[in-house]
Amino acid sequence: MRASDRTIPFATGNRGKIQEARTILSPFGIRPIPFNWKGVEVQASTVSEVAAYSARVASRKHERSLIVEDAGLFVDALEGFPGPFSSYAFKTIGIKGLLRLLDGRRSRRAAFRSAVAFCAPSGEPVVFEGVVVGRILSAPVGAGGFGFDPVFLPDGGEKSMA
Repeated sequence: MRASDRTIPFATGNRGKIQEARTILSPFGIRPIPFNWKGVEVQASTVSEVAAYSARVASRKHERSLIVEDAGLFVDALEGFPGPFSSYAFKTIGIKGLLRLLDGRRSRRAAFRSAVAFCAPSGEPVVFEGVVVGRILSAPVGAGGFGFDPVFLPDGGEKSMA
């Protein structure tokens, strides 16, 4: 098999995540393909724990190697909240709720953390982590992205993640 022919199932239904993974992995000859699977997401304090657990369960259940990604927004003034609960926080309190929680706070420092876990059916997950440090804006800016992207400005950036 040529390197350019290697595909790996990516357990997500999010086309944006698939495209981003393709951009990152294409120099290595790896092409992520969508694999719609929504398992039970473990409650954990880090996105790495969530991704590793999900990858282990999915690879064994479907008897195939695959990757799973989990990400979250960690706000310093909120002691890391929403962190691995970012999707739930976005669905329940949204951007307006997050901004209300930061009213009167001096620090708006935050970080987006991402973990990608690869797991083969008979192995243990290997987790790769990434982080983008920045701050929370006072109002949403931009039309792209998803979740809390419109209020996150990376350090050194001039535009929100959206």
